[in-house]
Amino acid sequence: MKLVKLLKDINYDVISGNINIDIKGISYDSRKVQKDFVFICIRGTRVNGHNYIKEAINNGASAIIIEEEVQFNSAEITLIKVKNTKITLASAANLFYGEPSKKINLIGITGTNGKTSVSHYVRDILEEHGQITGVIGTLGYELTNETIDVKKINPTTPEALELQNILKEFVYKGAKNAVMEVTSSALLNERVDFCDFNIGVFTNLSPDHLDIHGTMENYKNEKMKLFQKCKIGVINLDDKIANEIIEKSPCSFLTYGIDTDADIKAFDISYTQASVSFKISYKEISRKITVNIPGKFTVYNILAAVGICLSLGMDINQILALVPNIKRVPGRLEMIKNSANKNVIVDYAHTPDALEKLLLMARDITKGKLITVFGCGGDRDKSKRKVMGMAAGILSDYCIITSDNPRTEDPKKIIEEIEDGMSVVNSKYEKIVDRKKAIEKGLNILTPNDLLIIAGKGHESYQIIGNEKIHFDDRETVDELLG
Repeated sequence: MKLVKLLKDINYDVISGNINIDIKGISYDSRKVQKDFVFICIRGTRVNGHNYIKEAINNGASAIIIEEEVQFNSAEITLIKVKNTKITLASAANLFYGEPSKKINLIGITGTNGKTSVSHYVRDILEEHGQITGVIGTLGYELTNETIDVKKINPTTPEALELQNILKEFVYKGAKNAVMEVTSSALLNERVDFCDFNIGVFTNLSPDHLDIHGTMENYKNEKMKLFQKCKIGVINLDDKIANEIIEKSPCSFLTYGIDTDADIKAFDISYTQASVSFKISYKEISRKITVNIPGKFTVYNILAAVGICLSLGMDINQILALVPNIKRVPGRLEMIKNSANKNVIVDYAHTPDALEKLLLMARDITKGKLITVFGCGGDRDKSKRKVMGMAAGILSDYCIITSDNPRTEDPKKIIEEIEDGMSVVNSKYEKIVDRKKAIEKGLNILTPNDLLIIAGKGHESYQIIGNEKIHFDDRETVDELLG
């Protein structure tokens, strides 16, 4: 593709060179540049691409796009200056891969909690309905019986270049729909710019990522950006910012909820340790359904999935007939079956709100004591540690505070900050830094009617200690310890 065509949606200045050259690829990583690539210099949290221009040229770049002043002279290299290279990357990637989001139903899900579960529930319903559906998010890039050969770089929402490549692959392999988790960080950093969203979904908002956004107001405003980009919004009307999103967004809306007069409403809810049953109403239709996944937040996630499917044009009766077929998501409320008949749930809850809701659900289904093993990640929002300690301390009969992904922080210091919250509520707890030993202690004190919650890592199969990623899986650890 001609460089000039890649730049058609961007204002730019040509510093030197020819913009009518052929471009064979795009990269923002100088190590991945090949002959006749354009290298786009973006500033990350740790690395600035402007410092790697020479390496990119040595690897074959024929064009460089910058937003900072740089010093280099080469008659053979085209140099373009733009206001924002991240927006330029999103635009160029969209065009290079043929504007794939216009060829597929693109659904973006944002919110503090529930994004992964909702995306997988939607995929399950749509595929049962005969529609091939791709998923992009925390668990990777998934398309039934197909391999998506794009390396996962970001934890949840891919960088714009990878994202457009994934969407192109989905289209090429016959997907009709793509369901994507859209994080506040992705919205802040323009990763989903130039995506043509059919549907935007809001699950909830609670404190998280304040290390990135600084304030809850900033965090909220990033989430709200999704509803400037979509045609239809599916909104949890029970959340305190739902009405603000509706008032400030140009798209049409479909609402869901339990406590408010939403378009799609759940009522008469009953829980067991393995399932949830409730009635769901939409217009004149009302039907009772049972899903083999416990918890009130499961009800919210199902309501969101129903709203998405309605927005895609499915009939409510078709949707409700398929809802009971949804599957558990790995690492989300995952009951670990074992020959010792011990009640153990592994869950990804790593925010105060998610942990509180998880433990409230656990209290409802537990006849004996509730024992919680959890920690907090290092190099992340420190303000939530004390709050999570308080929530766990209030709702659990006994807590074991342990290490999560400490990264470059001292795990003992993280545990002490969690302990500050435990002390406030005068809870019973102990501290065990080694996560395997903490899980072992939790299993050892478990009696037949008790429930052990292991929270924070869910599906993750690693721990990050220092700058090293080592293999560690809570589920495998439970299997190993119970023989």
